[in-house]
Amino acid sequence: MPVLTALVLGAFGLYGLAWFLGLVQGNFALLLLLATAVSGLYWLAERFYFLPQREKAAQALDAQLAGRTRELARLGIAQVDPDPAAAREKLLAQPWWLDWTAGLFPVIAVVFLLRSFLWEPFKIPSGSMIPTLHIGDLILVNKFHYGIRLPVANTKLTEGTPVQRGDVMVFRYPQNPSIDYIKRVVGVPGDVISYAYADKVLTVNGQVAVKQPLPDFLDDSDTRYKKLFSEQLPLDGKTRNHQIINDEVRDGYIDPQRMRSAEFSRQCTYGQTSLTCTVPAGHYFMMGDNRDNSEDSRFWGFVPDQNIVGKAFFVWMNFSNFKRIGSFD
Repeated sequence: MPVLTALVLGAFGLYGLAWFLGLVQGNFALLLLLATAVSGLYWLAERFYFLPQREKAAQALDAQLAGRTRELARLGIAQVDPDPAAAREKLLAQPWWLDWTAGLFPVIAVVFLLRSFLWEPFKIPSGSMIPTLHIGDLILVNKFHYGIRLPVANTKLTEGTPVQRGDVMVFRYPQNPSIDYIKRVVGVPGDVISYAYADKVLTVNGQVAVKQPLPDFLDDSDTRYKKLFSEQLPLDGKTRNHQIINDEVRDGYIDPQRMRSAEFSRQCTYGQTSLTCTVPAGHYFMMGDNRDNSEDSRFWGFVPDQNIVGKAFFVWMNFSNFKRIGSFD
């Protein structure tokens, strides 16, 4: 067992190293699932086989020492053996290969359950969601808001709360599901989404998402001032506000040649002045709040429901700016 355990731990270590070096595309959810399963098997073996065997050996030692003590007492000899407690403790001690597997199972299992079904942490790597989320923000994602899903397979078990326009969502990038993206939902199934190139105005089902100008925003990612707006997304007869930025230096025109999804091209039309898309059933149209610096549904298409990871809701740390800590919408 020690040799087998060393090989198993070595395999985990090599996978982690290859992932770190960029030699393989890592899947942390799968890695955590395997670690939970393997350590769980060791924990069961420890609980029902290895520990009882060690306890049986300790009991045999106790019986042997008791018999020896009686025999020495019959002969009138005082106890001369060393304290048996150390020998007993050594028999009961968990060997290293169980300490590094069964001993870690409770911690790994708790992390697995929390991350898979409650909250998962993410780090914002790019500026596509500025001003809502900044580079370096460490965020929490609610994994049960849209329904509980099986880890790795992502199969939905419960329905949860329906996705709404304006939600900030983490999802698996449709072009490469091993990569997680974060954007804002601007279109749900059945919506007709239009985006005007010139004034960079979003329209949902014929209703304009009104943009109210705010003081210019200093974008730390490139140290330039940009136009900041409060955008009102239509939502069941109401509106939902969030902030976006537009870069006056960049043209809003979207070249159809940049599209990377055949399905997307069938559901959208590319005019000289605007892009118009009809969101298919079971899919969502996503856009970044940094409208001119976001690779989103305008370029690669819709997000299928099975790619949903969860709803982002809280910045729990940003080591460059502690004031970033707090909830967001």
